[in-house]
Amino acid sequence: MKKDIAFDPVEGVSIAVVPDDSAATLEGQPGWQVYLLNHNDHELENVIVSSNGYGTAADGQPVRTSTLRHSLLTVPEQAAVAVEPIDPALFHLNNQYWVSYYVGGQIFDKKFIFVPDSITPDNLTHIALLERAGVLHS
Repeated sequence: MKKDIAFDPVEGVSIAVVPDDSAATLEGQPGWQVYLLNHNDHELENVIVSSNGYGTAADGQPVRTSTLRHSLLTVPEQAAVAVEPIDPALFHLNNQYWVSYYVGGQIFDKKFIFVPDSITPDNLTHIALLERAGVLHS
């Protein structure tokens, strides 16, 4: 049962959205790439990243994107792993990344939500693991 599982707080794991010229959109706009960052001194095992977007369109209608699930066997210590490209047309939505992983036999999970219009060039910050600028959510 869920109440029997101890969920310790997630530390040293974050999500970054980074401008990426190689991930250009169909409209010719510059693309962006989503990365999972492991700042810890141990690897993450059996990682699942579930992503989706939700919010409202310009006409006030509710919008929900498809849910995508990505499985990674391991994420090495002090490493960044590309998860998926993201289209800038989705930046007006809440973009949610739910990350679950194991360290040893212990399970960890956390939701990272980029609120509408938070993924912008104005919010870029240097990300040491990537050695480039991006929008970081810890």
